[in-house]
Amino acid sequence: MCLIAWNWQPGVDSPLLLVANRDEFYARPTAALHWWPDAPILAGCDGQAGGTWLGVSRTGRLAALTNYRSPAMTRSDAPSRGELVSNFLRGNDTAGDYLRQLQGAAKQYNPFNLLVFDGATLLGLQSRDASLVTLQPGVGAVSNADFHTPWPKLNQLQRGLQEQLAQGAPGDAQLLALLHDRTPAADADLPSTGVPLELERALSAAFVAMPGYGTRASSVVRYVQGQISFLEHRFDAQGDAGTTALGCHYELFK
Repeated sequence: MCLIAWNWQPGVDSPLLLVANRDEFYARPTAALHWWPDAPILAGCDGQAGGTWLGVSRTGRLAALTNYRSPAMTRSDAPSRGELVSNFLRGNDTAGDYLRQLQGAAKQYNPFNLLVFDGATLLGLQSRDASLVTLQPGVGAVSNADFHTPWPKLNQLQRGLQEQLAQGAPGDAQLLALLHDRTPAADADLPSTGVPLELERALSAAFVAMPGYGTRASSVVRYVQGQISFLEHRFDAQGDAGTTALGCHYELFK
């Protein structure tokens, strides 16, 4: 994933709403959202390295990943970060236990941010400094920098989500419209991440569309009264590539 926002409200009937965009090369093989045959996981799947970028489980778990944009820190021999998501979904460790175990191994991977939810606690891990991030109830977001770094597209998505929530329960179409915004940031507001200015501009929109690379999936995940619903709207180099909506009743692992 490259952009994630959420509204976490522990202790209520609708504890978590999450929206996210996954940006990737169009040529990278990817399986659409589905129930995995070998695990109680609902997610898309990276056909090149396995694993996934966003998924949920029948035990009420959720995990999502963004890359930390730093070309100088990227290694071609690093293991796939997608396994960090699927490993959490397959297991039964608490969010805190899983991330603490991962802290010591975080540097083995190219830089990432990992968001995990065990049904009770929402936590983050920044691999750049191997630090756990305590997430407070309410609206939060992460992109390709540390959690809550105020990049323009993160601010825009977070503000849009807050505005929709203030007006009531937003529908899928309203949330997808936030994710599909192709407006680039002004040059004066762009971050400096070590890529050329033209590329920085193209990546500054919530929805990225470039030759060979762009937003491959926009997702909406809802936890409501013991049910998880997961909507995935996919894109390829030609445009709209279809939508899948699945869900399940979940029972928290005890």
